[in-house]
Amino acid sequence: MTASSYLHSVRASYDAVAVDYARLPGTELAGKPLDRAMLAAFAECVRGEDGGAGRAVADLGCGPGRVTAHLDGLGVRTFGVDLSPAMVAVARRSYRGLRFEVGSMAALDVADGVLGGVLAWYSTVHTPPSELPGVFAEFARVLAPGGHALIAFEAGDERVRLENAYGHPVDLDVYRLPPDRIAALLAGAGLREIARLLREPTPHETSPQGFLLARRG
Repeated sequence: MTASSYLHSVRASYDAVAVDYARLPGTELAGKPLDRAMLAAFAECVRGEDGGAGRAVADLGCGPGRVTAHLDGLGVRTFGVDLSPAMVAVARRSYRGLRFEVGSMAALDVADGVLGGVLAWYSTVHTPPSELPGVFAEFARVLAPGGHALIAFEAGDERVRLENAYGHPVDLDVYRLPPDRIAALLAGAGLREIARLLREPTPHETSPQGFLLARRG
């Protein structure tokens, strides 16, 4: 699958499910204290970095904006970016005080070295592993020195095919990757791992969940 074809499939699939997804109760963080702890640690790192106070954080692949709003509630100036125009429209309706933009995490409309943080909350899971070095290089490009990246992902070593989600046909692959591989790819982009968490799946998840916090040197 080429870069352009997988991006087209991801955009079309999330456009199709956006409205019905937004009708579901917000479950991204409910009953997940370890997930919230990683977001809280990320927020504290962004706020506390020398020279980084007040720098914006980009929630890349923000979907309906729930995690964007959560970070904003932790005192981090956060904006969302998503490939799906329909998801961005949902986020704008739901969180009118926050900024959401349509865009690709592989080619951000952001100047070099201006962000205090980058969040990819399960938003790289549809990216073929061969494309991840370029995506992580883009994260490093937009981060200020000392800025942080937090990656949430499904841990494993397999590709899972999705053809239906939220009552709609979709065309998506989910790539489950080992934490060591994610860490190595981040390191290759100049993002040094400073913490990781691997937790067991909840009853609604089918694989362990991984979280890697990295810092741009």
